[in-house]
Amino acid sequence: MASEIPAELVSEEMEKRKKDEDVAQTSFAGDNAARCASDVQTLNISAQGGSNVNTPVLSYNTVERDIHITTHNHYHGAGTSTATQPAEEQDTTSIITEYKESIQSSYEKVKEYNRLPGENVLLTERYTELLMVECHREPGEKEKEMRARGEQHQEVLKSAANSKITVDQLFRPNDRGSAPKAVILQGNSGYGKSFTAQRIMLDWASGTLFKDSFDLVLHLKCKEINEIAEECSLVDLLKYSPDFTSDTADVLRDPKKKLLILVDGFDELRISVEDDKSPPPKDPFEKAPVQATLKALLVGHILRKCKLLLTTRSTATKKLSDLVTGSQRFVDILGFDEESVKEYLHRFFCDKRRVDEVFQRVKNNETLYTACFIPIICWVTCTVFRDQIQEGAHITTELETTTSIFSHFVSTLHEHHSQDLSLSVPDLLSSLGQLAEKGMQEKRVLFSKEGVLSVVSDPDKVPFLCKFLVKKKVKQEEMFSFMHLSFQEFFTALHYILDRDGEKLKRLLKSYTRGYWQSHRQPVIQFLFGLVNTELIDELGDPQLKRSIRSHLEEWIKKRIQHVKNNRDDNWTLFIFHCLYELHEKKFIGKAIDEWGSLSFQRTSLTRMDCWVLCYCLLCCSTFKRLEFNRCHLTDEMLRMLQPALSKCEELRLQVCNLTDSSCSFLAAALRSNSSSLRHLHLNYNTQLG
Repeated sequence: MASEIPAELVSEEMEKRKKDEDVAQTSFAGDNAARCASDVQTLNISAQGGSNVNTPVLSYNTVERDIHITTHNHYHGAGTSTATQPAEEQDTTSIITEYKESIQSSYEKVKEYNRLPGENVLLTERYTELLMVECHREPGEKEKEMRARGEQHQEVLKSAANSKITVDQLFRPNDRGSAPKAVILQGNSGYGKSFTAQRIMLDWASGTLFKDSFDLVLHLKCKEINEIAEECSLVDLLKYSPDFTSDTADVLRDPKKKLLILVDGFDELRISVEDDKSPPPKDPFEKAPVQATLKALLVGHILRKCKLLLTTRSTATKKLSDLVTGSQRFVDILGFDEESVKEYLHRFFCDKRRVDEVFQRVKNNETLYTACFIPIICWVTCTVFRDQIQEGAHITTELETTTSIFSHFVSTLHEHHSQDLSLSVPDLLSSLGQLAEKGMQEKRVLFSKEGVLSVVSDPDKVPFLCKFLVKKKVKQEEMFSFMHLSFQEFFTALHYILDRDGEKLKRLLKSYTRGYWQSHRQPVIQFLFGLVNTELIDELGDPQLKRSIRSHLEEWIKKRIQHVKNNRDDNWTLFIFHCLYELHEKKFIGKAIDEWGSLSFQRTSLTRMDCWVLCYCLLCCSTFKRLEFNRCHLTDEMLRMLQPALSKCEELRLQVCNLTDSSCSFLAAALRSNSSSLRHLHLNYNTQLG
């Protein structure tokens, strides 16, 4: 058994042996046994503290077999250009296999926002592929996407799919045959960045992703780095992941291993990496201030040959891009497209019948359907619907409103993605509302950085805002926006709710009272009616203010109903019904519509959402005197949606085109059998007219 001896003694002994041409006796510590030099099988020479070792010249074959030279505190491992022989040959394959098994066990389940202790779901049963594009979009494209709703919005997303890229293509070579050193994966809060990072780790460990590209994939979570105060090496930082062990760290010493480090959530760092002036560590085992260690990884001072995959919110993309050296690929997560929404619903609900019902319910509502391209909104929607279905709510009449879904989203995002904000909830919502309302007044959805800073003190940390870069001649300009116009409308409504003296709300409603029709303000007022019936306003802690606003809105809507009774206007009629639906107070709605008495829609193109809203509101009544639809482009599907409410009418007149005989016969039979109120039914249909 060989033991290490100081380099100086070994050198002197070798010189003496060479000079006298005799075989000297060498004393080895450890076993205190004297051995003849000719019997030495292994000679280990160690230079402590970084000193240099001059390899002795061995002559006359006196020393045979293996010579191992170990140099401490000088690392040349995976991803570096200078290789060194490790102290002992290790079976890195078995170490990596054990690491993969540990990753599979740790990453196979996902923790949802509302989970109870120990309550998780399988990642493979929940993760749905996201639409990712390899491009920077122009302001015009961004604005078009933000203003589009429903199916039109999905068409806009499809046009961006020309630059689509999938996870397995992230490190593919470009047209010139060059693969990127780093990939920056950008997405707004709630768009699934961390979900994607977890799926990448699981798929690599399972052997279905990057199988031939990377021998080792490591996960560095920036949220965990924030809690570290002492100096750390890169290996120390990686050890905050329970799957990364000392054995895994030893693999970094192997220069032949292809390495990928996944830096997740760069925008969540509280430390300033880019401004750090500390001396960079020279290897992943050297301790340094946390920001210096992380910066050394990003700029390539350590592990130069390793690849980087970095996730961040759009607000930190430029900062990250300026830090990372080498060739980069920029990938933007746009969220779900229509097929992804369907797939997510199928993964969420086991019952296919429920999937079809919920998807139709979502698609009927243009605002909600548009918002569901954001994965976290899709999750909120599914969660709310599932809970209500389990409680016995009827999916066609009793599910929550668009406003309630948006309120759940705001609460969830603030709780889980706003930890670094010093603002209170009311102050944050007030600032965002002020910015949103200003944009509504000026009819714009894109904001300059200066304009945002005048209202929101630290927009980079606000999860409800998006940031992107725009080329302006020879420079770049930062622009901000809300996630979509519908969120801007929602925060505008919040601004009116939080206005203490209520003057802004009064001016808004008064402009409608005068008959001035502002179509772009219509969703804002609908959100106002919904907000006075949500838990979000309760969290702001002023029930008296809420009661005052509610009373004001109810009084206003009663006057609007009286106006429409005297001056028939189908646009106003539908608008009022949508406001009542968002209010979702059955007693108030029933009383208001009972006083209405009769409704007549003449050649008005109704949507599926219009029919849904009419059905809900009419079902709040005891009976309804008279209802007429004349050439309103009602389809078989729409009539079936309306059928429960139509049974509430005493007199019903339907003039419908493009219906089948069987469909009309079914409707007539259903109305007669299910209605105790119906006295007169006039059903006139034509299968030939368009």
